[in-house]
Amino acid sequence: MALIDRSKNKSQVFKDISLSFVKHPVTNDIGIFSNEDAIRRSVMNLVRTRLGERFNNDLIGTQIDDSLFELQTVFDQESIQEDVILLLENFEPRVGNVSCQVAFPPDTNELNVAIRYDVTGLALPTQNIEFVLQSTRL
Repeated sequence: MALIDRSKNKSQVFKDISLSFVKHPVTNDIGIFSNEDAIRRSVMNLVRTRLGERFNNDLIGTQIDDSLFELQTVFDQESIQEDVILLLENFEPRVGNVSCQVAFPPDTNELNVAIRYDVTGLALPTQNIEFVLQSTRL
């Protein structure tokens, strides 16, 4: 008799509060994000966190913001990609099959980041997050 592993098929609901603390107009409660929106915000918060910024764990974060002011090389692209993938694999258990693409457009002082991941426990398509980091100091 074959055994069926039902732990992967288990449906889950992920919820997170809004960090703006704006109240919901109907319930007068704090705004809530659920499922893919909650995970997307968590991924963005992790990636945008600088190393050493969290008090309890200095390993959470990336050096992605600091890379805007350095010379852009292929080594920097690969290093940032590996950092993002390792960060999400270690500190965001709700995502799997993480891939990251980083591009430095020439002469723009920008950093284009594209992150793809699958949500574990939910039957959702592959999620994409794309954002552009720009230096504010010129």
